[in-house]
Amino acid sequence: MPHPERIPPAFGQESVWDYPRPPRLETVSLPVRIVLGGETIAATSQAYRVLETSHPPTYYIPPTDIVEAALHPSGTRPSLCEWKGVAVYFTVRGGGEEAPDAAWAYPRPTTPFAALVDHVAFYCSMMDECWVGDELATPQPGGFYGGWVTSGVVGPFKGVPGSHSW
Repeated sequence: MPHPERIPPAFGQESVWDYPRPPRLETVSLPVRIVLGGETIAATSQAYRVLETSHPPTYYIPPTDIVEAALHPSGTRPSLCEWKGVAVYFTVRGGGEEAPDAAWAYPRPTTPFAALVDHVAFYCSMMDECWVGDELATPQPGGFYGGWVTSGVVGPFKGVPGSHSW
């Protein structure tokens, strides 16, 4: 099935259909903050984002900007991303809550994504709040992907029903 018609971006917005394939890594100019159980478990002004065609950005946080007790290695088997390499998963804990397999990292990313070494991405859907600047992000549709949707990006986004073959 071909993807639905691209939503034209307004001034100051980006269309995920203008993002590249293979994906691109770039620094984030806004602060990024993640809350679980009412506790800020990560806050940084040094995040990266990965931009890939049809996906809202995925944000990666430096390990030094994550609360030390928040991440616990998961028993989930590592997975392979054709672009970034082998991902490992974490259970995330904060404010008395626990979210299994809610975060992932690339301990040895591929060369184009070398800056992501040990940076951690969080599933927005499994956290209480994920902030980009002063805006509360919402999860990428579908539950499988880790993108964060803000008012700065328009779709349609991979993950909506019927988008499996995009």
